[in-house]
Amino acid sequence: MAPSLKFAVLLMLLGLANASSINQGFSHCEKIVKSWAISSSEQEIKEDKHTLRDLLFFLHIPRTGGRTYFHCFLKKLYSNYEECPRSYDKLRFNPSKQKCRLLVTHDDYSMMSKLPKEKTSVVTILRNPIDRIFSTYEFSIEVAARFLVHPNLTSATKMSGRLRSKTRGVSTLDIWPWKYLVPWMREDLFARRDTRKIRGSNDVKSYNPYEMEEFVKPLHEYINDPIAHDIIHNGATYQIAGLTNNSYFMEAHEVRKCVHKYKALGNDVLEVAKRRLDDMLYVGLTEDHKESATMFAHVVGAQVISQALALNVSADNVADDKSGQSSLVSDSKHDEDDDHQNDSSDQKANEVSSTDDMDGKNENITVEKLMDAYGDCISSLRKTQTRRRINSLKRITPANFSKEDRLKVPEVVLEQIRSLNDLDLELYKYAQDIFAKQHKLTMQKLVNRGGLKNMVPSWRVLALGTPFVILVLVLYNVVKARRRTWKVKI
Repeated sequence: MAPSLKFAVLLMLLGLANASSINQGFSHCEKIVKSWAISSSEQEIKEDKHTLRDLLFFLHIPRTGGRTYFHCFLKKLYSNYEECPRSYDKLRFNPSKQKCRLLVTHDDYSMMSKLPKEKTSVVTILRNPIDRIFSTYEFSIEVAARFLVHPNLTSATKMSGRLRSKTRGVSTLDIWPWKYLVPWMREDLFARRDTRKIRGSNDVKSYNPYEMEEFVKPLHEYINDPIAHDIIHNGATYQIAGLTNNSYFMEAHEVRKCVHKYKALGNDVLEVAKRRLDDMLYVGLTEDHKESATMFAHVVGAQVISQALALNVSADNVADDKSGQSSLVSDSKHDEDDDHQNDSSDQKANEVSSTDDMDGKNENITVEKLMDAYGDCISSLRKTQTRRRINSLKRITPANFSKEDRLKVPEVVLEQIRSLNDLDLELYKYAQDIFAKQHKLTMQKLVNRGGLKNMVPSWRVLALGTPFVILVLVLYNVVKARRRTWKVKI
């Protein structure tokens, strides 16, 4: 056989072997992903999703405004003792804590494997994936820039480690996904600062902060990095499906790896995420902020308030029953040991104390008061966040991000972000449909109860009514002036 023919046959055999290997790899991955998807469907709870259960799990997708809901809604609805310990980090909290009724965390849906599913309601908020990628990029750089007060990376790393060990609070560096993204950007910022010092210049080639490579990692490099592929892209879908690199599911890593390798398998993950959204008590949208907040107050807030009132009544009845039983025992057994009676009193005092703690939170609260408090809280919170953002970005001036600067990002980069987040884009569209249906249903219920006026909180009524009041005052002054003119003419 001629050498050229042998070479051609060898190439053909190698091609067939490679094709066979690819087919086997796809078949293997397809089996893994579909097996996981089927098992996920079997774990779903088939109960009334519109009713708030004993435990509220707020699955907080990063950069969707969830912190606002936590501070301005949930902290006003739930007492501190009702919160599950160690929310917002992955320090393996104890979900069996007595009277634990609220869990707010960046953990993904796999957290449900640690919770009583039949007693847990899940809520979440989604955001336009393109905006979420921008916000994730900006925030990881913003937090990393805070460390630039230190002379070098070693000093910054050591000091942050000492502070975290001394304080009991939860640091951003303890929270997923920032515990990966911030150190990544922190190292990058220090490296670029060192390069500028060596070069002896702060000159920039581009005044677009998303391309200012002398100060920060350019956006197009950021989105193509393996870390971004593993943690950020299609992050909402993976988080709701329970497949992040922070997952409690043992098969999560292998499923995610297969989907990254064979894009077609992402549809199975997307369908699981859609079903999870269908089963949630509430799905909000960052872009429809006011409508989402109002609906949250009526769908979630109203039920939390109702539950709290019911628990208060139940606790009062229990206290009355115990008081009555104590009197009967006292009358019939005068010679009982006094220590036993003291133990009963201590136990009763603890129960009353717990009830009083809850009363302080939501004894007099209503949906209307909750929305008013939310309006004040969000205004204050945004001012604080803006101040921190400005102070952080000063350290990497002129790389200051803004919504106007986002418009300067080339279309080719935006198209790449869309392509890398195709699952999230589809899930967001699905969430929009759920939101529209839920909003319509909520409106209908309020109309039937005669509570439609409650859909507009007082701070919005004031905003809508102010122009009308000004118009009336203007008309009054015009009429008054004409009367004076008329009197002068006569």
